[in-house]
Amino acid sequence: MTAPSRALALTTGIVAIGRNEGERLVRCLASLRDAACPLVYVDSASTDGSPETAAAMGAVVVPLDMRRPFTAARARAEGVAALERTAPELDTVFFIDGDCELEPGFLAAATRFLAGHPDYAVACGRRRERFPEASLYNRLIDREWNTPVGDAAACGGDALYRLAAYRAVGGFDAAMLAGEEPELCARLRAQGWRIMRLDSPMTLHDAAMHRFGQWWKRALRSGMGYVQAWRGTRAGALPGLYRRNIARAATWAGALPLLSLTLALAHAPWWLLLWPGLTLLQFARLMLREGMAPAALSIAGKYAELAGMLRYLVEESRGGRRDAVSYK
Repeated sequence: MTAPSRALALTTGIVAIGRNEGERLVRCLASLRDAACPLVYVDSASTDGSPETAAAMGAVVVPLDMRRPFTAARARAEGVAALERTAPELDTVFFIDGDCELEPGFLAAATRFLAGHPDYAVACGRRRERFPEASLYNRLIDREWNTPVGDAAACGGDALYRLAAYRAVGGFDAAMLAGEEPELCARLRAQGWRIMRLDSPMTLHDAAMHRFGQWWKRALRSGMGYVQAWRGTRAGALPGLYRRNIARAATWAGALPLLSLTLALAHAPWWLLLWPGLTLLQFARLMLREGMAPAALSIAGKYAELAGMLRYLVEESRGGRRDAVSYK
C-alpha cells in the first residue's frame, strides 16, 4: 500500500450505490481498490448478482428494503450509516454511483484539499462520460458535467464530504426524489460551509443513454426534484432551489400554450400561432448557440420537467408512495 493509500485508509470511507449495473459495477469497484478505504455498497434490489459481486470484491453489502420508497438519497444515507458502524473513526466519505469509475489520484487530491481548508465541507472534480461518442444524449450529459472550477453552489452524485459537516446538517434527505445533492449542499452553505469544484478528473460515468425515452424520463425525474427541493428550501436562509428551472418549465410548457389557447378562444383563432411562433423563435436562438439537436431536446425537456412537477404535486396530494424515476 502506498503512503497516500495508507492516509486515505485512516480517514476516508467510500459509499457506492447501484442497481443492476453489471460490468459497470465491476469496473467501479475495481477502480476503488488502490484507495484501500473501507467500502460499503448499497444495492437496490438488483437481479444480476451485483450484491454477490460486490461482496466478492471486498465491499460490505447493504441491501435496501424495497418495501420502503426508493431514492438514491436514501441509499447514500443508509450507506453512510453502515460505514459509520464498521469504521466510526472516519473523517470523510466519498460517494460514487455504481455506473462510475474513480479516476486515479482524485481521492488523494480531494482529501488533501479538505485537510487544508477546514471551512469546506465538500470537494468534487470533473465527472466525464465514458462513451460520449455513443449517442447525442451521452454527449449532452458529458457537457452537463463540465461545471466551472472553484467555489460552487453544489456538487453531483460523486463527491468527497467532510463527515462532521454532513452529520451537522442531518445528511441526505432520504425522501428526495432527485436533486438531493444540491439540496444537501444548500443546507451546508446555509450553515457557513463551502463547496469546492477542483480542477481534477474525478470519475468516468456510463450513462448508457441511447433513446429519447430515457432522456424524457431523466428530465421528468428532474422536474419532480425541482418542486420537492424548492418547497423544502424556500423558507431557509438561502433562496429556494431550482426556482428558475421551475419558472422556465412552467412558462414555456405551461403558461405559453395556455395563454395561446385562451386568447384564441376569447378573440381569434390566429392566437393559436402565438405558442408555436414563440417556441420557434426560442428554438432558433438555442440552435445558434448550441446546435439543432441540443436545442430541440432543451425545448422538449421543459415539457418533461413540467410533467414531472405536476406528477409530484398530484402524488403528494394523494399521499401515496413516491419512488425515484429511473431512466435505465
